[in-house]
Amino acid sequence: QVQLAESGGGSVQAGGSLKLSCAASGDISSCGMGWYRQAPGKERELVSGISSSGLSTSYTNSVKGRFTVSRDNADNTQYLLMNGLKTEDTAVYYCAACRDPSGVRDYLYWGQGTQVTVSS
Repeated sequence: QVQLAESGGGSVQAGGSLKLSCAASGDISSCGMGWYRQAPGKERELVSGISSSGLSTSYTNSVKGRFTVSRDNADNTQYLLMNGLKTEDTAVYYCAACRDPSGVRDYLYWGQGTQVTVSS
């Protein structure tokens, strides 16, 4: 069982930046990873994805050009650099790892989430 721990959330003014980290308790170097977010009253949405090698990344349209996902397999850590933050980016951000082969869930492992609040 792999545990994921997010950090780096906080409060920032619009236009500011934050960098989220997600540390895994075990070896996830062979797994794809993702960042999700859930705003109050809204469904959880996929923000970004990154392949096991880190060479392939994807983003939801609303964050393209502002967010950058990366990973360090030596440290079993995933990052999300968020620049140009907007008030609509306010949400709890979740880290996820390892695609669920059964398809029941998108990913097998999930973090507890970290709050990001962007004020105008």
